[in-house]
Amino acid sequence: MRLVEFKHHDDGEYVVTMISLMSSADQVSDARLHRLCGALVRQGFEVEVWALGTKSDAPDGVVFHQALGGKGFASRVFRDVVLPFRARGTIWIIVAPDLLPLTWAVARLKRKKLVADVHEDYLQLLKDRAWARGVIGFVAGIIARVATKIAASADLTTVADVQVPPFNSRNRLVVRNLPDRSLLTPSGELDSTPRAIYIGDVRTSRGIRTILQAAEQAPSWHFDIVGNVSSSDADFVDSWCKASTASSRVKFHGRLAPRQSWKCAQGAWVGLSLLESTPAFMEAVPSKLYEYMASGLATISTSLPRCAELIEKSKSGVIANNAAEVAAHLNAWVANPVTLIQMRANAVTWATSNLDSDAEYGAFVRAIGALTNSPR
Repeated sequence: MRLVEFKHHDDGEYVVTMISLMSSADQVSDARLHRLCGALVRQGFEVEVWALGTKSDAPDGVVFHQALGGKGFASRVFRDVVLPFRARGTIWIIVAPDLLPLTWAVARLKRKKLVADVHEDYLQLLKDRAWARGVIGFVAGIIARVATKIAASADLTTVADVQVPPFNSRNRLVVRNLPDRSLLTPSGELDSTPRAIYIGDVRTSRGIRTILQAAEQAPSWHFDIVGNVSSSDADFVDSWCKASTASSRVKFHGRLAPRQSWKCAQGAWVGLSLLESTPAFMEAVPSKLYEYMASGLATISTSLPRCAELIEKSKSGVIANNAAEVAAHLNAWVANPVTLIQMRANAVTWATSNLDSDAEYGAFVRAIGALTNSPR
C-alpha cells in the first residue's frame, strides 16, 4: 500500500502517517465511514478501522479490525475501554461519542492527534430514541454533553453539517455527506415495473411506517428497503410483512455496505426520504437526498425546511407528508411518467453543478495532513 509522507516544517524530515479510525458503536458498513476512509485511502494514507461488522463490508483499501463484543451496553463499554489501547495510528479519528472521553485522555498520554467526527447532534438525537428515557436517558444525556465538549477540544473536529455542534471548536471543519460516486450505481433506464428505494436506518422517525402504508395504496409499485430495522420497529415490520397484502412487493435487504446498497438504484424510479419532524431532523439534509440526485433518481421527501428547499431549487422531486400523498405521487407517475423523467434529469444536472464532493473531501484530507505537520 502506498503511504503518504508529509514533511515537518521544523527539521525537514519525512514521517509516514497511519490513521486509526475507531468506533465502539458503528458497523463498518456505515456510509460516512466509507466516504471518509475512501478519501484518505485515495490520497495514499494507510488507514486501519476498528468497528463492528465483517471484513467484507469494510471500505476498500483499509486494514479492518473487528471490535469485539456484542450489541449490549456492557460490550459497548468494554470497547470504549479497550479500543484506545489497540490503535496503531499517529492520528485517531473517533466516530462514537461514548468513545471520546477515555480516548481523549489516552491520546494525550500517548501524544496522538485526536479527530472527533460528529455525525449528528447527539443531544437532539436522544429525543428520537425510545430507549433514552428515565435513568438511561439521563446518563446518555450526560455522556452526550461530555462528548460534545471533548469534541470541541480535539485537534480537529469534523461535523457532518453546518447545524451540528460543537460550534466553539478550536479547529472545526464541516464535512458534509456529499456523494462518493465510486460507491453509487446510476439508476439508468427505468425498470418496466415501477420501483422505489429507501436506503438508511429503518425506523419510524425515518419514515418506514409511512413507506409501508404507501405501498398498500400504490399497488403498481415495488419497494426496496435497505438498512437495519431498529429494535423498536422490528415487531411492527414483522407483523406487517405477515399480514399485509402488499408484502410481496416490498423487499427488506437488511444492512448492506454502501456499494452493495446502491446497486438497488439501478432501474429504480424514485428514492424515498420521509424523515419525521423530530428535533434531530428539523434542520437536517439527509445524505440520501444528495445520493439519490447523484444517482439520477427523483425524490419524494417530507417538508423538512432544508429538504424542501433543496427539492425546490433542484426541481428533482416532490414533497409528501403522509402515506396518502406519497401514494398519490407514485400512482400519478405510473399513469404519466413524463414529469418524473424530467425530475430525474434535473437531479443529475443539479448534482453535477452543485455537489462538489472532491472539494469537500479534499478539504478533509488536507486538514488531516496538516495535523502531521503540527507539534504533538
